[in-house]
Amino acid sequence: MPKAELHIHIEGALEPELIFDRARRNGLTLPYADVDDLRGRYEFTDLQSFLDLYYTGMNVLRTPEDFTALTEEYLARAARQGVRHAEIFFDPQAHTSRGVALETVLDGLEAALADSRRRFGVSTALIACFLRDHGPEEAERTLDELLAHKHRIIGVGLDSAELGHPPADFAGVFSRARQEGLRLVAHAGEEGPAEYVWQALDVLGVDRVDHGIRAVEDAELVRRLARDHVPLTVCPLSNVRLRCVDSLSEHCLPRLADAGIPITINSDDPSYFGGYVGDNFAEIERELGFDATALREFALNSVEASFLPASERERLRQQTATG
Repeated sequence: MPKAELHIHIEGALEPELIFDRARRNGLTLPYADVDDLRGRYEFTDLQSFLDLYYTGMNVLRTPEDFTALTEEYLARAARQGVRHAEIFFDPQAHTSRGVALETVLDGLEAALADSRRRFGVSTALIACFLRDHGPEEAERTLDELLAHKHRIIGVGLDSAELGHPPADFAGVFSRARQEGLRLVAHAGEEGPAEYVWQALDVLGVDRVDHGIRAVEDAELVRRLARDHVPLTVCPLSNVRLRCVDSLSEHCLPRLADAGIPITINSDDPSYFGGYVGDNFAEIERELGFDATALREFALNSVEASFLPASERERLRQQTATG
């Protein structure tokens, strides 16, 4: 089924095989015996336990070619699962903080994205995310760097460790980004409370909320999201792997969808969480009983919630409605 993916961290598509390949190419020694040893560690107790492994893995990304190889692998997998448009997150600070220049990251990503429509049938856009646990001052400096490359990104986001780092802390940097014409998204209500979703909406002024599942705990917030047609980029397999929900069968996705909120289905960090976007669709069909009509509605929501120009969005919507 043709669809858009709106919540994919490109660093989270770094498969163990590619980690070892890039380590060899860059002369690095990994703290794992082999691919199976690394994959066997993908048992997480919470978001932070995942992030510790996540940041260790991305240390192998040093050159533009590393970022190109990573992006090409993601696009090939996503295309096989029906993705026709991807709005891809990347974390500038995770790379600049270890000495990799922003230009290196962008050059590598763009080398893959420039030809992605022809090679993979996937249109793309980049969203640069601020690491909330690095604080708003560093986010401001990162935005300064990004604005020198504004033509290369479509928006900014907010991710990483959520608890203790409320969206409101980043009001200033998001206001600046809005004034520069960038689209705004933010992770909120994954591990953090429903209050963080309110802040993402009313303080940051986001166009859509990433995750947002804890909105279900606040009936007024649910009504607000439905009334204002605020999209949520839900990542079901991620929520299970990070223990935000005990099991997929207990996920709040049906309640959010039944409330009239435009839900999109996404993979988040697919290498670490057990599947790409098509796998997430298959699992919610199996575990939550969504039928073909509901699944197509999620796919259509992803197209409508995208930042594609109106003509391209309509073209993809037609493909999704009939494909």
